[in-house]
Amino acid sequence: MDNYFNYFTEIEEHYHRRRGTTLLLSTLDWALIETWKSAGVPLEAVLRGIDEAFDKYDRKPTKTKKVNSLAFCSQAVLTAAEDMKEAAVGAAASEKRQPEPGFDAAQIAAFLRENAERLEKAKLPESAGFSVRALARETATSLREMASGIEGSPKLPRLEDLERRLTVLEEKLFALLMAATPDDDLVDVRAQADRDLAPYRRNMTAAQIEQLHKQYVRKRLLEQSGVPRLSLFYMH
Repeated sequence: MDNYFNYFTEIEEHYHRRRGTTLLLSTLDWALIETWKSAGVPLEAVLRGIDEAFDKYDRKPTKTKKVNSLAFCSQAVLTAAEDMKEAAVGAAASEKRQPEPGFDAAQIAAFLRENAERLEKAKLPESAGFSVRALARETATSLREMASGIEGSPKLPRLEDLERRLTVLEEKLFALLMAATPDDDLVDVRAQADRDLAPYRRNMTAAQIEQLHKQYVRKRLLEQSGVPRLSLFYMH
């Protein structure tokens, strides 16, 4: 999965196909996908889990509620991941194949420049001692320099290395964004996370809930300020 940067798109499209209608994924849904990616859950396991959850739902003689969240599939996804992990025990590393990302220099450069523009237009909080806007400008400059370097190189950079650099930039931005956001706003976001997570708590472990809660808060704060996700996983 290290080289597979269509993770989010594949999951979103598969969920839409099984649900039968296009429903915009919620903040909770995107946060859940983020926790799967961070935990190293293979894309195949997520897709299998979605299928299993919907197959079970389809077999119900009566359906009082429609599936309105990807969280409905969370337990099935974790079960599928465990099944795949057990099946892979003893497999030779040489037999493992990873799909190609299929990106070219122009795509990556355009993605980096688009994010630089979005950062410069973001509505960022300011607080004494925390200049989020200054860091956003510095980050935008770095993204444009990366884009120029990629276009001027005869071959693509290692995507894993590029992803690490983007992760560092994003983590610095988010840390400063958290520090500059007023306490009342953070409390409101956390309260919203608690409300959205409430229906699914019984199907998740405490560790899963904690991780999902953190990702939810992170995504909501980034959305509110207009700060883009820099990771290549968000390049469509």
